[in-house]
Amino acid sequence: MHTPVMKMFGLEAPIFAFSHCRDVVAAVSRSGGMGTLGTSHFTADQLELELKWLDQHCDGKPYGVDVLFPSKQPKEFENLTPETVNEYLPNEHREFVKALLRKYDVPELSKEQSDEMMREYMSDLTRTHREAEKRLEVVYRHPLARMIVSALGTPPPHVIERAHSLGLKVAGLIGHPKHAKNQAEAGVDIIVAQGWEAAGHTGELSTLVLVPEVVDLVSPVPVLAAGGIGNGRQLAAALALGAQGAWTGTVWLGTAESEVSPEVKKKLFAATSSDTLRSRCGTGKPARRLRSAWVEAWEAEDAPKALRMPLQSMLVNEALERIVRFRSDALLSYPAGQVVGQLREETTVRQVVYDMLSELSNTMDRLNNAVEN
Repeated sequence: MHTPVMKMFGLEAPIFAFSHCRDVVAAVSRSGGMGTLGTSHFTADQLELELKWLDQHCDGKPYGVDVLFPSKQPKEFENLTPETVNEYLPNEHREFVKALLRKYDVPELSKEQSDEMMREYMSDLTRTHREAEKRLEVVYRHPLARMIVSALGTPPPHVIERAHSLGLKVAGLIGHPKHAKNQAEAGVDIIVAQGWEAAGHTGELSTLVLVPEVVDLVSPVPVLAAGGIGNGRQLAAALALGAQGAWTGTVWLGTAESEVSPEVKKKLFAATSSDTLRSRCGTGKPARRLRSAWVEAWEAEDAPKALRMPLQSMLVNEALERIVRFRSDALLSYPAGQVVGQLREETTVRQVVYDMLSELSNTMDRLNNAVEN
């Protein structure tokens, strides 16, 4: 099987993998798919180091880079700095976070640790067009980076033109047909149609409904299906819907290469498909996460409304770090799609790819036999 989008990058498998972990990205690319690195927390300098590493560990295979381009960039955030950030964070929200951490006896960081955290997580300011383009300048210098992916909005025309002039493909991640149309009209090369089953930022349409509608709407632009895809049967379903491949994420969290901690993996392997919740508590935009006391507290009727991106992240990032650092099991959460219910034990990236392709082949044979009979 060789779909047009596979031929576009010289791939052996119709599997695209999103991960914040460079080890996963490299392993997927080496296994015949295409790993794509999420860069929302990287400064330009940090991204340069990550891409140099990928260049050395992908065995000459291509990889992608996911960059956040918010659809609407509030002008009032242009001058946001570590010194002024608290001016943007309501006292009600800060007290809510403090009270929640006290309730579960999560220790505080020292002032030095807190200051270090603020400097590190000020990279959330990269969720602006200005900072996104700084990271893109890094991407343009790395020849194995063959695709840039725009999440949360359509990339500006000059970005698409620049990428195309350098031979890069541009993909746009969407959760609603109207957004797919906007991306296609802007000139992107690939549409990633992400159903609400997915981890990360999602809309309200299921993958089964969204993908065929988007395929028909943007043809001949190729579409990747995302959301609820973690095995070969689901990959076959994505192809049957008209997609040319699958955009996957949660399935890689349970691998040995994954960046998540043993505590998070334990929760992932124990979770069912019902143990996730779509919430704004992490970034300010709807994103699916593992259920925990942290997520459910933000969804309670008496909770303050989540702040806009990037303020919500800047409000909660230190708290989330404390929860991880001090192993607060009740509060511990992580972005995960409903396909998390399929994860049961640690495996490897190569094994996941092999299992998906093997089951895809068996599924196609079974369907062909059913038709012939």
